[in-house]
Amino acid sequence: MTNPAPDQTTEALHPVRAGLLREAHADAEALLTRTEREAATLLDQARAEARAILDEARRQGEADGAGAARDLLVRARREARSRTLSARREAYEELRREAAERVRGLRRTDDYASVRERLEHRAGILLGPDAEVREHDDGGVVAQAPGRLVDLSLTALADHALDRMGGEVRSLWEP
Repeated sequence: MTNPAPDQTTEALHPVRAGLLREAHADAEALLTRTEREAATLLDQARAEARAILDEARRQGEADGAGAARDLLVRARREARSRTLSARREAYEELRREAAERVRGLRRTDDYASVRERLEHRAGILLGPDAEVREHDDGGVVAQAPGRLVDLSLTALADHALDRMGGEVRSLWEP
């Protein structure tokens, strides 16, 4: 049996990676839409609250009210920003969880044996023929050689794919 070259392994995994990226983009867009809607609502509420506070402050006196309103508006903007960032962080974590869950679903497909075989082969290329390779609980493999460890679990591969997207993933959260 001839082992596939690393380029063949990468090419063989390309459809899986492309599918994961498409799904991740779709999920991220849905999460971004929801996050933007929530952020807009929070900003509208903060602006309405700030306007109400500003109106009240003006009634109490121009000098005192203007300063207080600015402070409250700054706090409201900070709170809205904090909530927006929190919502984005939650959306990103949800994207990571969903990507990991979906990639772990490969274990239930007919192609999993072939995927696992390719991952075992890749582990052998990375660590050598004496590497101890075992299946990871989440699917995929983990390989170990003296002083070295390679995590080719499905979850780690999903995380790595998201990490490699870098700024592209961050752009999903930007308005």
